[in-house]
Amino acid sequence: YRFDALPSTQDFLREKRGEGQDMLAVAVKQSGGKGTNNRSYECAKGGLWLSYLHFHQDTPARDAFLMMARAAVAVCKTLEEYGLTPQIKWANDVLVGGKKVCGVLTENVLSGDKITSTLWGIGINANNPLSASISGFATTLSACLKGYVAVAPLERRLLFHLMNEFTFEEYKNRLAFLGEEVAFVQGEKRFAATFLGVTDCGEVLLEIDGQQRRFAYGEIAFAKKDERE
Repeated sequence: YRFDALPSTQDFLREKRGEGQDMLAVAVKQSGGKGTNNRSYECAKGGLWLSYLHFHQDTPARDAFLMMARAAVAVCKTLEEYGLTPQIKWANDVLVGGKKVCGVLTENVLSGDKITSTLWGIGINANNPLSASISGFATTLSACLKGYVAVAPLERRLLFHLMNEFTFEEYKNRLAFLGEEVAFVQGEKRFAATFLGVTDCGEVLLEIDGQQRRFAYGEIAFAKKDERE
């Protein structure tokens, strides 16, 4: 499904999940794009805004985090083909040069101990303008590459990597801020912590006040040395 404009490709495919088949929805621009914690996500013309719905045959529920990791790695592999060196900010933001270039939203549907379907929403800033409110911590591929980036081949490369096999080590090897002091936010709480990595089940591993702790949810803000939120 391809649209010139749509409130949200994610909402569109979520409503069609009952049809039980893999689907792709792409929009030239979106007016209601959402990111982590239901925050709005700018989706102006010039970027790649898509959602992909995939039905699983025999994927265990314990692999839920791997679905998110798969998408983040697919984005990284795509950008690496353009000569860039992307990194993943746990859990699923992709950065280039320390700035966000892509957001990933992953929704799994479970039945018993199996994942029945995964709905990925992926937004890549390609050539789209960025508002002043996000330009300090976000970037675009055209800015990184100093030239226009054709969106159609970008889409094809992304889908190729998304549907091919990957390993969790590929995710871990691309993590940003390893060994650095970060701000970790969980609800109303905010901690100064050292980012140690990610466990095999996707939990973030932090050192807080000299003790190692793991968290299943929360958000890593940008490294404190960057003074960005």
